[in-house]
Amino acid sequence: MNPETNLWLDAARQTVASYRNMIDASVSQLNDEELFQRPAAEINSVAIILRHLGGNLRSRWTDFFTTDGEKDTRDRDTEFLDWEGDRQSLIEAFDTGWSALVDALVSIDHENVHQTVLIRGEPHTVAQAVTRSLTHVSYHVGQIAIIARMVHAEQWRWLTIAPGNSQTHNATTWGTSASRSIHAAADEETPDSSAKDPTSRQ
Repeated sequence: MNPETNLWLDAARQTVASYRNMIDASVSQLNDEELFQRPAAEINSVAIILRHLGGNLRSRWTDFFTTDGEKDTRDRDTEFLDWEGDRQSLIEAFDTGWSALVDALVSIDHENVHQTVLIRGEPHTVAQAVTRSLTHVSYHVGQIAIIARMVHAEQWRWLTIAPGNSQTHNATTWGTSASRSIHAAADEETPDSSAKDPTSRQ
């Protein structure tokens, strides 16, 4: 694989890891009631968004080189109904879709990166399909963070830089992956302990 392809694939994989960090950091702060709570009528709960993301990613990335990204087995409309199971079953359903995305990114190599893939019958390059999926994920991750804050009754642990803490954060993390706080990939080292403090995140 040429260096340019390696660059964007590595960036995509790191971005996926950072979005999962944000999802986990948001969901972990919610009790079961808050996880399934709609902040207002006709506004999705965090649970519904997780259900939708799981269904979308499972459909898009399972056998993505050989089948259309919109599977016949997918029922998209049900993804926006309240989840009838418990927290564990919801997370397991979400993880199935997320794992499909992660595994797909790992499977892309110099032999298949130039293949054409289909989403609802529309041809995509692999790069287009990955970008489309990442932008979709980022849209919903933002929703998760906002809705989680709206329904959470206790003090919120910031996921990026807490208000008023920008100068301190820059001084202690400048030039390192820790400058991204929770956005840094989970396996990257955080050189300063203050960057690991959940109270310093937004």
